[in-house]
Amino acid sequence: MTENLTHPFEPIFNENSQILILGSFPSEISRKYGFYYANKRNRFWKILAEIFSEPVPQSDSQKCDLLLRNSIAIYDAALSCTIKGSLDANMKNVVPANLSEIFAKSNIKAVFANGTKAYKICQSFHNQAIIKATGKSAIKLPSTSPANTRFNFEKLLKEWEQIVG
Repeated sequence: MTENLTHPFEPIFNENSQILILGSFPSEISRKYGFYYANKRNRFWKILAEIFSEPVPQSDSQKCDLLLRNSIAIYDAALSCTIKGSLDANMKNVVPANLSEIFAKSNIKAVFANGTKAYKICQSFHNQAIIKATGKSAIKLPSTSPANTRFNFEKLLKEWEQIVG
């Protein structure tokens, strides 16, 4: 069933956040569990843990701690959309998220898009704000979604390591 949904979570960031990672929109599993990248097969948390040489966080509070300890902010590029299931390809009628609070209250130096759809939403709706805040456009990273079968963990990690410069 196709549903018109509004983003259910607040962005995670603080005044020390320097890297903003934008997904597209929360998956069905994330919406059900009430937190970002809740699908156990999504490689997002494993990738970040590996990059920062930390254990993979299990609880939502451990995930927040990992992000904030490493100056990372996360949110999604879409505030609402019409979607069937979780696949980005099924997203229609996208309304962009408001990123102004993140840019105003933190020190974002780079924005990374988690996957093609997030990148396309950034290019269509957020490009001017991202350039104004950071001096450059968003950088596209391969999706950590389990649907992205073109990238095994090692190849994904190699691409994602650029978030730390």
